[in-house]
Amino acid sequence: MTDPRAWMNRIAAEHQGDYVELFEKVYAAAAAGEGEVPWAEVADRHRVLREWAAERKLDGTGKKALVVGCGYGHDAEFVATLGYDTTAFDVSPTAIDVAKSKHPDSPVTYTVANLLEAPAEWSQAFDLVVEIATVQALPRSRRREVTDAIAGFVAPGGTLLVIAKKQQGPITEGPGPWPLTREELAAFGEAGLVEVRVQDLSAAQTSGEGRWLAELRR
Repeated sequence: MTDPRAWMNRIAAEHQGDYVELFEKVYAAAAAGEGEVPWAEVADRHRVLREWAAERKLDGTGKKALVVGCGYGHDAEFVATLGYDTTAFDVSPTAIDVAKSKHPDSPVTYTVANLLEAPAEWSQAFDLVVEIATVQALPRSRRREVTDAIAGFVAPGGTLLVIAKKQQGPITEGPGPWPLTREELAAFGEAGLVEVRVQDLSAAQTSGEGRWLAELRR
C-alpha cells in the first residue's frame, strides 16, 4: 500500500496553485480511491482530545463549538456528544461531502469555509474552538494570520484547544506538515487569548511524535 504521506507529498509537488485547491485535490483523489488522506483519522490526537474533555468534565449544553479543518468529522462528532451546538468546517467541498455521508444523522452543522475568509458572524461566537493539526498543515509564511483567525473565533470567556505536532530540532525546509515551535504556539496568546495550560506531550505519550496540547481562554 502506498504511504499516505508520500502520496500526499507527490500531489503537493505537482500542484500549481494555492492551498485551497491543493486540499480539495487531495480529498477528491482520495474519494476516487487513488490514495488515503494522511491526516484523516489519527487515533492518537483524537485520544488526546477525549482525555482533555474527560479531565475538564465538559458539558456543552447551551453552548456553541467550532471545529477547525474538520476533514471527515471525527472530532466534530465527538464534540457534539458533549452537548455543544457544533459547527465544523473545511476548505474542501469533498471533505465536507464525505463527512456528511459518513454521519447522515449527525447534529453537527458541516459547512465549506476558508479559514481566512470565514463568515463574519463567526467572530468571537464560539464557547469552544477545537484546532487539531490545521495550522501545521499550512506553510509557515501563513502561520501568524492563521493563528489570528482561529483565535478570533473564541467568544468572551470561551476556550481554544490546540493539539499540534511539536517542532523537534532546527527548522528545515521541505514538504509539510510544518510542526509548531513554542514561540509559534504563543502567537495564539498574542492574538488576544490567555494561556491556561500548555503541555509538552512526550513521544512516549503520543505514539512516537511529540505534540503540544494548549488550552487558552478569552
